[in-house]
Amino acid sequence: MQKITVLAGGVGGARFTRGLLHLLKQTHPMADVTVVVNTGDDLWLNGLRVCPDLDTVMYTLGGGINEEWGWGRADESRRTSAEIAAYGRGWSWFTLGDLDLATHIVRTDLLAGGSTLTEATAFLCERWQPGALLLPMSDDPVETHVRLATDADEHTAGELLHFEEWWVRYRARIPVTEFVQVGLERARAGDGVIAAIRDADLVLLPPSNPVVSVGTILAVPGIRDALRTSSAPVVGVSPIIGGHAVRGMADECLRTIGVDTTALAVGLHYGARAAGGLLDGWLVDEADAASLPDLAGAGIRSAAAPLWMRDVTTTAAIAREALALAGA
Repeated sequence: MQKITVLAGGVGGARFTRGLLHLLKQTHPMADVTVVVNTGDDLWLNGLRVCPDLDTVMYTLGGGINEEWGWGRADESRRTSAEIAAYGRGWSWFTLGDLDLATHIVRTDLLAGGSTLTEATAFLCERWQPGALLLPMSDDPVETHVRLATDADEHTAGELLHFEEWWVRYRARIPVTEFVQVGLERARAGDGVIAAIRDADLVLLPPSNPVVSVGTILAVPGIRDALRTSSAPVVGVSPIIGGHAVRGMADECLRTIGVDTTALAVGLHYGARAAGGLLDGWLVDEADAASLPDLAGAGIRSAAAPLWMRDVTTTAAIAREALALAGA
């Protein structure tokens, strides 16, 4: 197994990939890992291009992440954001740390100078040495929005709101009717993304949000088709344990698209590749072992194992189970 491609969102995808790399150092030291990262959470803030998921993956794999938060830099401060707020600018609910701001400044400068997001990401990774190739899902701006079902503060029902405002400011507590990827119709898969999927020996869907992380990646033209036609097995790891999202408010996202918050429902949402879906294998937590017969009946080979990513060691064990399922 020489080439592994991971389709990742933020914290869950980053932590799973860190565990995977830890495992591979021991079992497959020559393996190459490529991480295709969701950029649907990207936004402009204070004139800077902010890429939350790309940075979370880069910092986590590079050893600079704030472990308590799961995002942002360790040993962070907020002096610059406080000054911006004093001018009445920025978002009080979305503050950028001083160290993190350096990343956004350098990225924005590179983009303004003509670099693609893929090229800018490669430049940033030269410092962090993440141990894997990080590829944005697209070099074209694709930003996830939600359509509000009700009024909220200065916003009105039917209005499109950037996903980050719904997620961070409102904690996904405001009902929405749909997710809209603005710019998707003009987007193409990023440089190297399709090849990373087609040339892989294994494709992994980590326990990232299946709607707005992995789902957004799959919505980019060409990526879903590349997965379906790849000769590599596609194995997913459930982000749902015992009917609850492992992290964040994925249950609200699933509810919006009419999918139950269960490991079984999410597996069926991705679907069996033999039936036109994506999955060859689906790893669920031991708490959801009762779903294995139904998954098998749907054509998805599955297995149950402990899926709580408590630390690098336990996460590496999850990755080992995913590789074993792929081998089966």
